[in-house]
Amino acid sequence: MTTYLLAGGGTAGHVNPLLAVADGLRERDPNAQVLVLGTAEGLEARLVPERGYELLVVDKVPFPRRPNRQAAAFPLRFRRATAQVRSYIREHGVDVIVGFGGYAAAPAYVAARRERVPFIVHEANAKPGLANVLGARWAAATGTAFAGTPLKGSEVVGMPLRREIVTLDRATRRAEAAEFFGLDASRPVLLVFGGSLGALRLNDAFADAWRDVLGAGWQLLHVTGERSDLVDPEEPGYVMRRYVDRMDLAFALADLIVSRSGSATVSEISALGIPAVYVPYAVGNGEQRLNAASAVDAGAALLLDDASFSGDVVRSEVTSLLGDQARIDRMTTAAQQVGIRTGTENVIAMIDRVLEAARSTAN
Repeated sequence: MTTYLLAGGGTAGHVNPLLAVADGLRERDPNAQVLVLGTAEGLEARLVPERGYELLVVDKVPFPRRPNRQAAAFPLRFRRATAQVRSYIREHGVDVIVGFGGYAAAPAYVAARRERVPFIVHEANAKPGLANVLGARWAAATGTAFAGTPLKGSEVVGMPLRREIVTLDRATRRAEAAEFFGLDASRPVLLVFGGSLGALRLNDAFADAWRDVLGAGWQLLHVTGERSDLVDPEEPGYVMRRYVDRMDLAFALADLIVSRSGSATVSEISALGIPAVYVPYAVGNGEQRLNAASAVDAGAALLLDDASFSGDVVRSEVTSLLGDQARIDRMTTAAQQVGIRTGTENVIAMIDRVLEAARSTAN
């Protein structure tokens, strides 16, 4: 029996691909032991047990960004976290570790190296995090979601995606999706969303310009996020929802998407071959703009700046695109070439390759 330890967490961008790989491993071999290493504070603390996996908890030790008291305490705290992971490796007889970034990943990489257990790095963003930059130096293999991610020895494997996205047949599900949202399946649909909490810039822009979208002959499905205080105008052809738990149906209905460009969002939209207009969230280290680059370069998407995004920009850029069906068709064709639906299988193949090499060396 093979024992896998999947390390990562903190945000959905780390937890969701981790769980997709965990599900793929368990589906392939129900007898395999799949364990998850995470912190008590991240999303993994809730999502991992809900999915039926054992969560091994490691202390949260952020990398210090400036010299202060926390930086002075970092070496000792990191050594303790690494010792925790080493004890888990020994106790459970871990054969291989797969890290997805986040607070749990860095001590997992160091512990794996010291215990001489092979490990793999998966980086979801086009601009890698510190933990994965560290891990890639020693990893037996490194996979990235996007081409051009600057990690040593990396190969593009795509993003491990949710099963409902990977298996979605958009054409077959369009009528069902239209009925679910109360829209007309025979007319084009613009989908706008900004994540579970919403995106204020996108919401304000479309609150100003939704009439122009409808005036262009399109319907609008606007997922505002749970924190939004927008009032639904209840206009035919305009569906406003604060939250949608069936994004697979929203994607099935979308002919064009306006959204942020988090790594999972770009990966899902690209995998489904949907043309998009990305408005990267202008915080962090600029990874959202880089995440969208491959789709933009392929002609599958447009990129608009967050700082200037407004109702006027929707009217000048988005609604003009809505009226140019030939351009949308070209973007759709390009989108169908740029995405990867086999991210989970590709990561598992990488794990198998590393395990086979390790066992051959041991023998």
